[in-house]
Amino acid sequence: MDVADPVDTSSFPDGFWWGSGASSTQCEGAAPASDWLAWEQAGKAPVSGEGNGFATRYTEDFANLAALGLTHHRLSIEWARIEPEPGRRDTEAIEHYLEVLRAARAAGIEPWVTLHHFTLPGWFAVDERGFVDQRARSYFWPRHVDFMAETFGDLVFGWKPVNEPSAYALLGWRLGLFPPGVSDAERFAEALEAIHLATFDAALRLRETGKPVASINNLSPVVAAEPLPDVEVARDRLDHVQYGVWVEAVRDGILHVRGRAPIERDEFRSAFDLIGFSYYNAMSIDRDGRIGPYPADARRGPMGYAPWSEGLGLLLQRLAEDLPDSPLLVCEHGIGTDDDAWREEFLRESLGFVNQAVADGIDLRGFFHWTAVDNYEWTYGYSVRFGLFAQDRTPKPSTALLRSWAQSSR
Repeated sequence: MDVADPVDTSSFPDGFWWGSGASSTQCEGAAPASDWLAWEQAGKAPVSGEGNGFATRYTEDFANLAALGLTHHRLSIEWARIEPEPGRRDTEAIEHYLEVLRAARAAGIEPWVTLHHFTLPGWFAVDERGFVDQRARSYFWPRHVDFMAETFGDLVFGWKPVNEPSAYALLGWRLGLFPPGVSDAERFAEALEAIHLATFDAALRLRETGKPVASINNLSPVVAAEPLPDVEVARDRLDHVQYGVWVEAVRDGILHVRGRAPIERDEFRSAFDLIGFSYYNAMSIDRDGRIGPYPADARRGPMGYAPWSEGLGLLLQRLAEDLPDSPLLVCEHGIGTDDDAWREEFLRESLGFVNQAVADGIDLRGFFHWTAVDNYEWTYGYSVRFGLFAQDRTPKPSTALLRSWAQSSR
């Protein structure tokens, strides 16, 4: 269909949330007191600088999003900016974020806030500990969560406490690509358990504010490259890390990371109002444990994976089957490319699967596009562009497609 054609969203629930997502480091640049700035200065990532300018252009950005018919935006409030030293809070930084939230509401955009999106204050992450340190996780983290709830709770629409817990553990503690730069299977298991515990604890506290709380789990269908028993075992192991661990906690109240003792807490089941997730691609795994793109013959983007819309539909179906009483939320979905015609094609296909899921009776509450404005893509710097708008705020042609969907379902 042409992007100007009307879209049939009659099956969508009233008030379906059309939104976008971003993070502080990616759109504001690394905070001076953050572990990510130290990572950059060590030459392990490109310089983030001032991000995409959101820190000074947020009013303009919210107006642009509202003009598309979007009603929600997820941002992160950088812990390293508001508490650069333990116990010392930066009142200027706090007021800045309050102004950002007020500006969003004034533009008709409902803000969701994330407390941790990959980066941490250097003092919290010192000596490669952070969340894996029992005192840090049980004292400094809850203190920060309390402060966030009390300071910003009146202005937020909802909370998405921790971005992609399994990705955080994998990138930082197994692949060594993000701080703290560790590559160790045993320490990865410890970090995966710790970040999930921190996520559940934050969610339970933030639910006390009366605002909806959603998870953001990074999900990818995992396919065995060959129909061999050992390959299928490897597939199941990988799937359990990024899907099974947290699903079992939400469904059964048991958090069990392989290699660690199970942790049973009934309150895990009530931590989230919505099961939110990010989805970009599927993966294959072969007999040597190597992860590759799926489908193997699909077009690959600049980050090496193959964007595949059908996987979004598969995940919505799987989540609805495994967690039938939980509302779902697509927290991130997009494509990094300079080919905007491909972005439009990919988005159209993905929204088709979203529409089908809703028509099938799946309780899907919203769709958040990643991202609003081209930003800093971590170790790829500014070379991979996911935005609906270029960094100079020029809208890309694909915005017309998202506008047609968002406005037709109002």
